[in-house]
Amino acid sequence: MTINVLFAAGSERFDLYRPHLEQGLADAGIVANLTTDAAPDQVDYIVYAPDSALRDFTPYTRCKAVLNLWAGVEGIVGNDTLTQPLARMVDHGLTQGMVEWVTGHTLRHHLGMDIHIHGQDGHWRSAIPAPPLAAERSVTILGLGALGAACAKALVGLGFNVSGWSNSPKTIDGVTCYHGSDQLADALRGAEIVILLLPATPQTENTLNAETLSYLARGACIINPGRGPLIDDAALLAALDSGQVGHATLDVFRVEPLPANDPYWAHPNVTVVPHKASETRPHTAAQVIVENIRRGQSGLPFLHLVNRTAGY
Repeated sequence: MTINVLFAAGSERFDLYRPHLEQGLADAGIVANLTTDAAPDQVDYIVYAPDSALRDFTPYTRCKAVLNLWAGVEGIVGNDTLTQPLARMVDHGLTQGMVEWVTGHTLRHHLGMDIHIHGQDGHWRSAIPAPPLAAERSVTILGLGALGAACAKALVGLGFNVSGWSNSPKTIDGVTCYHGSDQLADALRGAEIVILLLPATPQTENTLNAETLSYLARGACIINPGRGPLIDDAALLAALDSGQVGHATLDVFRVEPLPANDPYWAHPNVTVVPHKASETRPHTAAQVIVENIRRGQSGLPFLHLVNRTAGY
């Protein structure tokens, strides 16, 4: 039997994903018609990106699952017409990319690399003291899902003193884990580097605000490859101006692209990254999509299903 897989993730992505999806489906023994245009009542699976033009899922009465290409689902999870199972992207390529980005920027701030990278002015800065060893540096990761847990393990492997916070209890070797709103202050208190990898939900909005920023070690660095609404922007800018926060490396924002007149662009202690921390790689993401289609065809549970109540 031939199944119909609708690629509703943008025509520009279709050419990138098509060969990997077609090869993966063939290798799995699945006969499929992969298309960007199909009669809704004939579609068996939808490969989706939240920036897709598809917003009404009501006509897709035969669809077994909507398979998201992104880790974030805040742009689709609240859609009332979406009654089909929704799976988010948990992909080893995406995870490894985030681990590399997070460890790179953590080491950048830990070692004080910016002083030398931006200080090519003929001045020999030999008087700058050596940084502490990683074990003497306190790092807190907010969010211990697949991405946060992988980053935490990598930083522990480098010797950092790592704490983590999540909504529900987690156990990770070498990581001091906190959970629940009443333990957020404990997770942040004295942190020198804070990494945000929480999902965007009403509960996580403004997790870093004037109060929680005050818990950090003075001069702490913020690294946000998670979601823009996790930070109260006005509070962060005030903390940067006062020196409570020494630097912020921001990959995500409430409005993207970040407007040219946004104060983050001009602030000397902010690094703006254009949402490039870790992108979905077609060749690895296709493996996850194909596996979920295989499971659907075999009557097995789908992987990485979204909890609609929790929002992720």
